Amino acid sequence: MRYFLQTLLLASLLLIAGCAAKEVLLTKSAIVPVGVDLSGTWQLRADSQESVRQGLRSDSAAVNVFLETGDSLKLTQTDFGLFVSFDRAVVEEYRFGEKRTVNVGPIEASRVSGWEGHRYVIETLDDDGAKLIDSYGLTPDGGEMLRAFKIVNGGSVEVDVKQVFDRAF
Repeated sequence: MRYFLQTLLLASLLLIAGCAAKEVLLTKSAIVPVGVDLSGTWQLRADSQESVRQGLRSDSAAVNVFLETGDSLKLTQTDFGLFVSFDRAVVEEYRFGEKRTVNVGPIEASRVSGWEGHRYVIETLDDDGAKLIDSYGLTPDGGEMLRAFKIVNGGSVEVDVKQVFDRAF
């Protein structure tokens, strides 16, 4: 009888764990912090280039297709959104405070983006629970832009990259 009760308890716990709700992305602030403007043309520092190449080795599911990188970024900030051009080839558009579904071909994911303090943060969550977290911010003097992105899958960080860009004049 005791063995039966232990087995029943274990089966119940596994059933409850299997029914756990999927992560839901929380909306971020649409209010631009006073004095923050990410606009500009930015050049990736040479010492940041190798970390990107090493960091892109991830076995994460579909969320990888939503990660864009480049050596030269052009950011255009408006009152309502941010446009990021990667090496003059790909342009991503983010609306402050957005929460929507995005897709690349047949691959869909949930996305939120907005302000967390003085950093602009974009989170993209695929159907398998892998999450891409991408953020942009300026150093206090505005001469450098710091970009960080990571991919978290199954509770473990698979990619964690920090980049430094210099303002290109």
